[in-house]
Amino acid sequence: MNLSTHKIAVTFASAVLLTGCGTPAIISTPIENIDTVPLKTIPLSDTQLKNWKAADLVSDTIPGMSVDKAYNEIIQGKKGKTVIVGVIDSGVDIEHEDLDGVIWTNPGEIKGNGKDDDNNGYIDDIHGWNYLGDSTNENLEFVRIIKKLKPKYQGKTLADVAASDRSEYQLYIEAKAEYEKEYQETKGNKDQYEQILNQIQVSHKALTEALGKEDYSSAEVAQLNPETPEMKQHAGFISQMFGFANGDERIPDLMANLNEGIEYFSNSLNYNLNLEFDGRKNVRDNVDDLTDTAYGNNNVMGPEPDKKGLKHGTHVAGIIAGERGNDKGVDGVAQNTQIMVLRAVPDGDEYDKDIALAIRYAVDNGAKVINTSFGKYFSTHPEWVQDAIKYAADNDVLIVNAAGNEGINLDEKAVYPNDQETTGSEIANTFLTVGALNYEYGGNLVANFSNYGKSNVDVFAPGVKIWATTPLNTYEYLQGTSMAAPAVAGVAAMIRSYYPKLSAAQVKQVLMNSGLSTKATVVIGGDAANTGNFTELSKSGKMVNLYNALIYADKMSK
Repeated sequence: MNLSTHKIAVTFASAVLLTGCGTPAIISTPIENIDTVPLKTIPLSDTQLKNWKAADLVSDTIPGMSVDKAYNEIIQGKKGKTVIVGVIDSGVDIEHEDLDGVIWTNPGEIKGNGKDDDNNGYIDDIHGWNYLGDSTNENLEFVRIIKKLKPKYQGKTLADVAASDRSEYQLYIEAKAEYEKEYQETKGNKDQYEQILNQIQVSHKALTEALGKEDYSSAEVAQLNPETPEMKQHAGFISQMFGFANGDERIPDLMANLNEGIEYFSNSLNYNLNLEFDGRKNVRDNVDDLTDTAYGNNNVMGPEPDKKGLKHGTHVAGIIAGERGNDKGVDGVAQNTQIMVLRAVPDGDEYDKDIALAIRYAVDNGAKVINTSFGKYFSTHPEWVQDAIKYAADNDVLIVNAAGNEGINLDEKAVYPNDQETTGSEIANTFLTVGALNYEYGGNLVANFSNYGKSNVDVFAPGVKIWATTPLNTYEYLQGTSMAAPAVAGVAAMIRSYYPKLSAAQVKQVLMNSGLSTKATVVIGGDAANTGNFTELSKSGKMVNLYNALIYADKMSK
């Protein structure tokens, strides 16, 4: 689709010259009126793909956030104020080569003395807090609801239930329906993956023997002249499998991906959807008592020696603040940033209690931005988290939240955490929800998995194939709105670094008002039959842009 007739504009029109102390001089003009940007018709190179979130739409024709342009033309090595970003997630590999220099250290705590030196209620919380203790796997919320309410409502109909209990009974019925659906889908996916893998293994073995190597290409398979019907069948099946591979992936890579998928679905069946599993027993707290806070520990990397469970949180931290300019794997969006680690998201659904306490910890210990790359569609204590969101707003802290990855309209289905009920009024003006962009500027601009909503999603940012830190000094591509949110948290940290007098609410305004927008028609939810105008998929209708955000923040600061 040709977008040359569409106009991308920002809500401000002129450059501003800053003469304040300690902030960069803004002498650039904002990106606007981009009505001739061509579509990129050739694949991104490996270098471009690894850094696409930082690309500039005008010069690169890639819908990144103009991060490099901002550093080269606005920041230019100038120093700002240090900003603490709280990362509420699965934990972070604080020993990673690209993160060890940006991990927050509590200045009021003496390491290893077994005392609460700063009297904040947490002993030896040097780099944050681990609310999960030695727990790693967990049920999904609707499974926990079934387990809790089954003794009370099993075998009953609505007519058997007292009027005062009917909302709780309805929650139980909805949880059961969700469980049955999810269990069947997960079991079916696991079985399908196993069947495909078994067939690939047989055909791959045959072709490996015929071609004399395991790492063959699709072209080599196409050139093979099968001498038997069986070999022809093997070659045809493997050629079909190449069609499902990503880029230059070979069959061994595809088999590894299938094995990873089988492990994922197996873990879901064994832990997330297992009605007999209790992931919380090692934590030893009362999850229904918010005042029971004496639990967890200071090991923000969790109990796993291989650090496997830290992948998600480590990736999020790297997107925000991977050490810039150290010639290692990734440059984070933000400099002058310290990552406060709050381990509260298990492999499964988080507990409302952990999230509420983690938000309050971040606020009380100096974070100015909090990233929340998680979510669920059932919640037993949503009011605890919403009260914490209000607490953050009252204390001038911005929360940047992932929209979710089911490709649905959040104006029609509630997700937690959130700052509003369906399309009602927001409870706080410092909570920003982020959808995910694809690196293809055009009809596929919105990630096929990204949730959206004119009322419940505020902005969009890069979230497909994002290169960042993973445990044990490694780097990987991951994708999801979980990757889009920290990209925006990094931009927010930059604004708070160079314009510290702007409030959290003003920073949210900057992020929403300064972005780029297109009136182009885009595919929604990965369904080619479902299309709409990009401007209608979020409250701002825009893509976050660091270059423009700095110019807009400069204007607002005056």
